[in-house]
Amino acid sequence: MNSYRSKLLAAFLAAVLVPIAALALLIRNEMSERFTAQYEQQVESLVRIIEQDLDRQSELIGASLAVIRRSIMDDNRFRRAAVDRAPNERAYLLDYAENALRLSGLDMLQVQDEEGRIISSGHFRNEYDRLEESLPRLLASASSQSALVRARAPDAPFVALARVDSFRMGSRSFRLVGGRSVGKRFLSRLARQSELLVELDYPGGLLSSLTGMENDAVEVPDGAVITDRSVSITKELSVPFIDTSQGTIAEATFRVTHGLASLDALRRNVDRWFLIVFLVTGVIATVFVIWLAGRISRPIVELARKTSRINLDRLDVHFKSTRKDEIGALSRMLDSMTDRLRSSKVLLKKAEREATLGELARQVNHDIKNGLTPIRNVFKHLSRLASDKPEELLEVFEERRGTLDSSISYLEKMASNYARLFPRTERIPCNLNTLVSEVVRDMRGPGRYNLYMELGEHPFVLGDPVSLRRIVENLVTNGIESLESLPGSVTVSTALTGAEDERLRLTVTDTGKGMTEAQKSQVFNDFYTTKETGTGLGLSIVRRLVMDMDGNIQVESQMEQGSSFHVDLPAFDRDEELRASSGNGI
Repeated sequence: MNSYRSKLLAAFLAAVLVPIAALALLIRNEMSERFTAQYEQQVESLVRIIEQDLDRQSELIGASLAVIRRSIMDDNRFRRAAVDRAPNERAYLLDYAENALRLSGLDMLQVQDEEGRIISSGHFRNEYDRLEESLPRLLASASSQSALVRARAPDAPFVALARVDSFRMGSRSFRLVGGRSVGKRFLSRLARQSELLVELDYPGGLLSSLTGMENDAVEVPDGAVITDRSVSITKELSVPFIDTSQGTIAEATFRVTHGLASLDALRRNVDRWFLIVFLVTGVIATVFVIWLAGRISRPIVELARKTSRINLDRLDVHFKSTRKDEIGALSRMLDSMTDRLRSSKVLLKKAEREATLGELARQVNHDIKNGLTPIRNVFKHLSRLASDKPEELLEVFEERRGTLDSSISYLEKMASNYARLFPRTERIPCNLNTLVSEVVRDMRGPGRYNLYMELGEHPFVLGDPVSLRRIVENLVTNGIESLESLPGSVTVSTALTGAEDERLRLTVTDTGKGMTEAQKSQVFNDFYTTKETGTGLGLSIVRRLVMDMDGNIQVESQMEQGSSFHVDLPAFDRDEELRASSGNGI
């Protein structure tokens, strides 16, 4: 009953709660996808703004450098200082870049001669007379005509977006390198929202607009992690970066990251309300199902109680009902079934008796055939002697008389047993070696097979003599038949096995066709046979007889190599062998 209620409860809860859960998951996923798409658009938009701002800054830097270039070319004092190298104008040359820097709005400005020597520096006066010939060359080779550089300054280096311009005065050529800082103001201006993070990752450092720090751009070691990007949306923009220490153009990356804290908070709120609704619905559904199951289960319990009383010996249970629903229909069907069972009971008992007699007839037929086989072999032998060597007939008959007597005695015992409708078994000490020798002697006859014996030293077992003979004869007959009239051999051996619980093993090995794994698994089943004229009872009878004597039987076989049947039987105590051999043993 509890199982039925549990199944009904599970089915009802599944029908109610699964759609609710599916709807909640769909709403949650749709909400997440839309918010995520919106955040991605914001990040992509910001990346485009950075790219546009860099282009605009590059154009402004180029315009400022053009103004400075024209101003220098009209300045006679600069000409005297830079071209004529007038000593009294040196101070003017040193201060020229600094003054021009203030007027142009640039954050970085260098004036270099044709050798790459800095003759005036506006952002760092102490750079005067320092060689930096790679910077203008690399800027000129940059694909976008501008690049990020790490400029030296009195306090600390800074990253700037720089361009290069050039001019000639007289016989000398000069280059202007100018740029604007990409740092605190630039990154802080872009990261307007608390969940937005703008980073500039370049060789040697990382600039970031961190929230909660007055939007200051903070430089951290290269490779550091500012935020957990596994729970955020990130887009990147690559720009050229000039590494003056290596003299190469590397790559810097503007990375825009949008955190998903607000989305996670919204998800948690949705999950919390969903859980509340889920639990309340589950409680209501459980109460309803328990009430419904009680209404449905009572008539079913009554039907189960009546049905449990039915068996073939008690068919007086009635299921009549006046209900108009499915329970009433089931009751009437059970009542009709009970009536049919009463009618079938007589027929079933008759069929059982016929089946029992049929199986008994099969066993009698099989055992009689086993008993007649030695007699048939003796008469075949005598018939062949009568035609070939009649003078030896009497002598051979006297030798084979014992086979005829033992076979007739065996058939008489079988007839006595079957007269009681079942074989009677005994548990007495038996000499298995003597029994094997007699069976092998009786079954030898004209043919293309050989029978061999390998008998151990301790032959006594506890068992029934008739049953043991039936076991040995069945196994030897099965081995001979597996040769299929081809040359081969059957070997019967006995040997002690086991340590403390000693048992005597009887092994019958043939060199016949062998068996497949499927055949081995069914070889002891009743009526299973692979022979056209077989009854399928031989090995099943052997197995039953072995188990009746507290033994066990196993088979080993390989296709085209033969089979071995191992029968383990309880060994008789060695101290009683003498008494057993002089008593009831065969």
